[in-house]
Amino acid sequence: MSTLTAVGNHLTLRFGKNGIFYLFAAPFAILTIVMGLWPIALSIQTSFTDSYTALSPQPTYVGFSNYIKIFNDPVFLKSAYLTVRYTLLAVVANLTIALFYAMFLSSTILSRGAWIFKLCCFLPVVTPDVAGYIVWKWMYSNDFGAVNAILGAIGLPEFAGVSSPSSVTAAILIAEMWYHIGFYVVIFLANFAMLDKSLDDAAQMDNAGFWRKFTRVTLPQLRPAITINSIYALIQFLKTFTVIVVVTKGGPGTSTNFVSYYAYRQFDQAQYGEATAMATVLFATIMLLAFGLYWFNQRKDWR
Repeated sequence: MSTLTAVGNHLTLRFGKNGIFYLFAAPFAILTIVMGLWPIALSIQTSFTDSYTALSPQPTYVGFSNYIKIFNDPVFLKSAYLTVRYTLLAVVANLTIALFYAMFLSSTILSRGAWIFKLCCFLPVVTPDVAGYIVWKWMYSNDFGAVNAILGAIGLPEFAGVSSPSSVTAAILIAEMWYHIGFYVVIFLANFAMLDKSLDDAAQMDNAGFWRKFTRVTLPQLRPAITINSIYALIQFLKTFTVIVVVTKGGPGTSTNFVSYYAYRQFDQAQYGEATAMATVLFATIMLLAFGLYWFNQRKDWR
């Protein structure tokens, strides 16, 4: 009896110390399960069912048939290639520009006016994405768009924008950079504020050049920010969807028919099994690459 009493007292004391944490964490945990994990589980379950019975109370399970179909679908394979290619380009471009922009904002070049650049950079992040992409669609218009009006005013050739397969990737990349890059800059700025200034001073005393100091002193200290930003960017761009729906509708042709948009189209055409199979493949790919990227960035021999 005394043993049970001691265990009870220990649990009561432990809960008393962490009770406030559990109290505040519980609503978010419940929302994550109900609004996040549960729909994902249902989607994975649907991917193993026949499309015509997927939404019925007693669906017909067809095993991996939907997965076999999508991997034999040339449209899906092309959309997967387009998604991966765009993701690699977008991650590298966004993180590189965000890193050097954060270096510019944290340098001594700016003083009182730094807050203006920070505000202009972060303002798109809190702007509704649909509204922002609608504006970009108008700006890319070949008839009345501001982009070609500016290019024409300074004597440069017109930019085909979203009307040509050769330029549509660059067009949506620019629009997404405008929307997302401020988030990455904020993360980098937070890491820059924690850099060890003594290491920078020592590098200057050794007459280290900019590139050597950047690669040997600054960059290794930015590992936490690089890890967070690279994982977030990887997840964000692999599931690129809103800009496609608003601006390109997968076109021109199939130039921007990314996996998320193709799955959406299949679902809209009542191909529930195939659509959720595509979504599941995309989800599994994101998780594997995100964990792999996290592991790589956490390696002790990382440079």
